[in-house]
Amino acid sequence: MTAINFPDVDYGARIDRARTEMARRGLDALLLSVGSDLPYLTGYEAMPLERLTMGVITPTDSTLVVPQLEAPRVVDRGCFDVIPWAETEDPVGIVQGLMGGATAAIGAQTWSLFLVRLQQAAPGVTFSDATDVMKSLRTIKDVEEIELLRRAGAAVDRVVGRLRSMRFSGQSEAALARQVMEMTVEEGHDVATFHIVASGPNAASPHHEPAGREIVDGDCVVVDFGGRFGGYCSDTTRTFHVGEPTAEYAEAFSALHAAQLAGTAAAGPGVVAEDIDRASRCVLAEAGWGEWFIHRLGHGIGLDGHEDPYLVEGNKEVLQPGMAFSIEPGIYVPDKWGMRIEDIVVCTEDGRESLNTSPRDLAIVE
Repeated sequence: MTAINFPDVDYGARIDRARTEMARRGLDALLLSVGSDLPYLTGYEAMPLERLTMGVITPTDSTLVVPQLEAPRVVDRGCFDVIPWAETEDPVGIVQGLMGGATAAIGAQTWSLFLVRLQQAAPGVTFSDATDVMKSLRTIKDVEEIELLRRAGAAVDRVVGRLRSMRFSGQSEAALARQVMEMTVEEGHDVATFHIVASGPNAASPHHEPAGREIVDGDCVVVDFGGRFGGYCSDTTRTFHVGEPTAEYAEAFSALHAAQLAGTAAAGPGVVAEDIDRASRCVLAEAGWGEWFIHRLGHGIGLDGHEDPYLVEGNKEVLQPGMAFSIEPGIYVPDKWGMRIEDIVVCTEDGRESLNTSPRDLAIVE
């Protein structure tokens, strides 16, 4: 697990906001373990181990229960106490003793093992999912968060710039993917977290895993990648073509480009999430490619690569300034080819800001 240098922000204020939300929902305790909710409130990320790490927030106290051997990794933020537990101690019992009250919301990514043990240790406590609690805190990003997302977006844009001048032909998907990951870190990320390099017919699979297939002349190549920068995620997709594309592919890409621009233009404060999806989808449908756009238009992004809000049919959530999300239409023709364009966009007071500014055209490479 790569150490992430989380930003030096006012975590105490975030914990206070969490307490306000807890009071509104009638919660006596908020329990957070692995995942991004804990670092959002404390600046500390739990390792996904069989040893329990858990932040315990109550109306009066905030405590981080952490394995003794992990305690040196904790940065003192001045807004929570730390209780290191030794190998022979029972961390579930420690957490149970800190909780108090009769209602507790627990982080969605907490291992079920620990939830079951807590339920056994505290049979009188009603446990609920903390997802909505944390969503209310995390969905709207503050100025510092948006700046980190902006810097992460600029870093992957620089990788795209380097890719546009590289030779693709003769490389395997896996070899190109390794270079993308290396460049992502070279351009400033703490860690590269994912990479999709899908060539030729493999590009028809939106989440294709790079393999040994050799990229050859005439291939389309979808490159989707990102990492973490100060804890915050980047995510961008650009489509390349080895040599000149066919007329069919060029026509489809022109429609895709228009759909991506339409989705971006539709985003803004007061807009319903599903309407942004429709804006892109309608462009592709009118061009005759609608049936090949098989996924939602976008997902939120922040400390997690995928989080609220989701731009998908049926989501009536109204966009507010500070929400960050992807705009990523795609066309996928099975056994033939695929294509996708993806930018991260932030809703602003008067519109939107695209955090990725690298060229969105079909990049012709060797």
